[in-house]
Amino acid sequence: MPAKVPDNPETFKPRNPEPLNPETLKPLNPETLKPLKSMSKHGKALVAMSGGIDSTMTAVLLHEEGWEVVGITMKTWDYATSGGSKKETGCCSLDSINDARAVAVKLGFHHFIVDIREEFGDYVIDNFVDEYMAGRTPNPCVLCNTHIKWNSLLRRADMLDCEFIATGHYGIINELDGRKYVTRARDRQKDQSYVLWGLSQECLQRTRMPLGVFTKPEVRQMAADRGWDELSKKAESYEICFVPDNDYRSFLRRRVDGLDEQVAGGRFVDAAGKILGTHEGYPFYTVGQRKGLGIALGEPMFVTEIRPETNTVVLGREDDLIRNGMMVGKVNLMKYGVLPAEGIETVTKVRYRDPGTLSTIRSIGHDVDVSFHANVKGVAPGQSAVFYEGDDVVGGGIIQGSFN
Repeated sequence: MPAKVPDNPETFKPRNPEPLNPETLKPLNPETLKPLKSMSKHGKALVAMSGGIDSTMTAVLLHEEGWEVVGITMKTWDYATSGGSKKETGCCSLDSINDARAVAVKLGFHHFIVDIREEFGDYVIDNFVDEYMAGRTPNPCVLCNTHIKWNSLLRRADMLDCEFIATGHYGIINELDGRKYVTRARDRQKDQSYVLWGLSQECLQRTRMPLGVFTKPEVRQMAADRGWDELSKKAESYEICFVPDNDYRSFLRRRVDGLDEQVAGGRFVDAAGKILGTHEGYPFYTVGQRKGLGIALGEPMFVTEIRPETNTVVLGREDDLIRNGMMVGKVNLMKYGVLPAEGIETVTKVRYRDPGTLSTIRSIGHDVDVSFHANVKGVAPGQSAVFYEGDDVVGGGIIQGSFN
């Protein structure tokens, strides 16, 4: 297991042509990077490299365009401490770190590995647990992008004199009246604008996302055309990196001592308060859930509300999920600095794969009031709401509650 790497460029772990052994990595003196500055046509970019095809091709494309590329791979988590049974895969695995490093070796640019497990765990994982214990459904990828990955990248970019950072996200950064904002990617199936709503103006000003103008098949073909056959066929991971097998319930049980004893035996009720049965504990359910309830009532039933203070889960029919408005907090506005007093019309997404619903949004203090123009089902507190004007992200925030 690699040792923790402090926030000091002297301790960054360099690329090495031999297979990576975390116990034998030696520090690279950042002074050795300085002579490379004059070689760049466009500037110096710190590229976040997970070892996957998207981040790798980001580095390759920038390198070919004449950027001075510096690769960095961030270790956020490892399965050894998570209790998972399956083989470690994805962006945090040793294989992925080696894959990223091998690309840097082949193309001849510097590559560093930085261990951010402590800051990641303190913020993202603790929030993940706290949100479920509060009866909400978190989106840790949004939180990680907003508060951990981008901030960590910018700090290391400053240490290494990099003007920009670059990632393999599918999104396009545009500008209006001096403000940067994210626009949906050309490949709508891969578009990641929904998870990028929290990025600050400082982050956006210094970020490049070259893949936003390509489709995923085009990216795979570009890799194949350059002789990266194995990379071009590399599978993608859709899991939360710290939740093995997508089993968040087992993860919560490992993180919260005595959780089952605390929450077992809670009640399922209907909207009128009638007791329908007992459940395993409110943290193990999410608004909109139908499968895995562990109760048969003769017709499909859905979780419509979670009441953590009484360990109660409210069930109802599908129509009981309908909402026509919600309140959104922790708002970050991108395209505009403020919303007009009368509000504006946007298409609002309440889930990653949600096509969105025409809405009117208005600022109320630091929050945003959303009035849907059509009924919306399954609005889950804790999830992200993202506001679009055409393809442009106006802003987003965290769903606090919904109403009819």
